[in-house]
Amino acid sequence: MALSKETKISSIEVVGDYKQINLKEKVIVKDGEVVISESNHRTCYTPDTDVATLNSEVAAIANVVWTQAVKDAYAAAVALV
Repeated sequence: MALSKETKISSIEVVGDYKQINLKEKVIVKDGEVVISESNHRTCYTPDTDVATLNSEVAAIANVVWTQAVKDAYAAAVALV
């Protein structure tokens, strides 16, 4: 049988004052139709992320929640660190 790897989005959530986007993906490895491994992969995106590099579902959310005011507030907070 042939091995295959499939990645599915499990959840997308927007959190915090700066609207960070948390992405949880499930990675499934199969041998034919038999699942031999499952794991989770998590990524956090901040408002300074280039939206063009994001998955289309995540980019659609980012375009809504990352207003210019949110981006400016995040940049100001990062500048303080």
